[in-house]
Amino acid sequence: MRALTMDYQLTVPAILRRTEALYASKPVVSRRADRTLHRYTYGECLTRAKRLAAALRRLGVGPGDRVATLCWNHHQHLEAYFGVCLSGAVLHTLNLRLHPDDLAYIARHAGDSVLIVDRSLWPLWEKFRERTWVRHAIVVDAAGDVPEGAHDYERLVADADERAFAFAEPDEDDAVAMCYTTGTTGRPKGVVYSHRAIVLHSLACAMADAFGVTERDSVLPVVPMFHANAWGLPFICALTGAGLVMPGPHLDPRSLLELLAAERVTVTAGVPTIWLGILYTLDELAGQGRADAYDLSRLRVMLVGGAAAPESMIRGFQERHGLAVLHAWGMTEMAPVGTVGTLPSEVLSQPPDAQFAYRARQGRPAAFVEIRARGGDGLVPWDGATMGELEVRGAWVAGAYYESDDDVSRFTDDGWFRTGDIVTIDQRGTITVQDRAKDLIKSGGEWISSVALESALAGHPAVAEAAVVSVPHPEWLERPLAVVVLKSGRTATADELIAHLAPHFPKWWLPDEVAFVDAIPKTSVGKYLKSALRERFRERAGVR
Repeated sequence: MRALTMDYQLTVPAILRRTEALYASKPVVSRRADRTLHRYTYGECLTRAKRLAAALRRLGVGPGDRVATLCWNHHQHLEAYFGVCLSGAVLHTLNLRLHPDDLAYIARHAGDSVLIVDRSLWPLWEKFRERTWVRHAIVVDAAGDVPEGAHDYERLVADADERAFAFAEPDEDDAVAMCYTTGTTGRPKGVVYSHRAIVLHSLACAMADAFGVTERDSVLPVVPMFHANAWGLPFICALTGAGLVMPGPHLDPRSLLELLAAERVTVTAGVPTIWLGILYTLDELAGQGRADAYDLSRLRVMLVGGAAAPESMIRGFQERHGLAVLHAWGMTEMAPVGTVGTLPSEVLSQPPDAQFAYRARQGRPAAFVEIRARGGDGLVPWDGATMGELEVRGAWVAGAYYESDDDVSRFTDDGWFRTGDIVTIDQRGTITVQDRAKDLIKSGGEWISSVALESALAGHPAVAEAAVVSVPHPEWLERPLAVVVLKSGRTATADELIAHLAPHFPKWWLPDEVAFVDAIPKTSVGKYLKSALRERFRERAGVR
């Protein structure tokens, strides 16, 4: 027997029709490169997005064509998010922090035909444009300085007539966006999202036990719009009617704190390195007797993902500044949210130490995501102790890479995606990421979690950042080495840091050495670049 429910297509245009009908007056604020603020509403944003869609059609863009962006977080980028989707084309966000060689490969592999690019990023585009198939470059914030052969974004939008344009009515299984992940081996790999995946991801993330975003919120995504769709927040906010505040290229702690306070932001999101800088700045201000320098009383949750957040950071925000951090985990292959660390009811009744320990974990699966972990002997039990590689499946999990032959190694025979993350899963279904498979340290046949050691080191009052990597060892094959950046004006010795770790770990887990550096290299999305550290310190292997 078949149901008699309407065949209502789950598409991004359906989200935007809701936004326009119900939330047209809600604000969208973005900081320009010159630090001034641009303000308008969702209604005005969508009018311009429709005009952009019409302009793209006049440039020959058809359904399924890829339109790339090379932009910071600002209102024109949001218009591109919506306008490209309304045109029936596929939005492809390029990561401006990648090397030009990688960008050239990605743009060519994706088949990008049009690029929307910030004027400030035109020099980067020039380094790889000859190696792509892009036919049209559209320049944002050109202020009259439009390079020869390029289109001025504002003129294109102003000259287009959205009323004369028949907007696409896509099938929910059509592609709407794509991102490339650099977290895998070999060349970057393309992930293609369907309209249905984006809609269901937005619904699930807006749930109270996920991000809990509502019409009453004002959301500031620090996470770049070129990184995994800004964790879906532009679509989540459009669906729920939450106001949007975008920081442009100004991501230093003072600029972000100023924007958080002035715009009365309630929800923000970024990687741990961003929040560590914010915490350090807030602590500095408190030490100077200026704890009230920024009014963050409206900020109810700081979403953190992209890497494990140290428990000490979560404690620091809550105990010293009254700010709540919510841990999440995901991947580009998951649109990207997979699990969220909202406290279960039984944990809420436990002492604060137990609650902080839980909040440092990566949480339970979002709705419509299923998890399991596999060890050497098969699927591991949900006992909170046995480690295995996390496997996932769900409504927005990639089923294959775009035009890639790597699917055999990343997908199981029964269709689950192999994440490459080594985790434990407890009886509640809460995952704790122990390491990436490639970063896990195997010493004398036993596993050591670099993430756990890093989190503990970050709790030392003198430590600004800490990464732990494996180095070769003649007897144990691999041993952990800690690489540490100290806070300005603070000191600590290797012995002091290892003594700080000793009460919490078996003796054989403790690093043999501590290397002090001025900075830890990071990937384009703010994660520690451990391959570079392993190469740099491969000859350093001590014996304790």
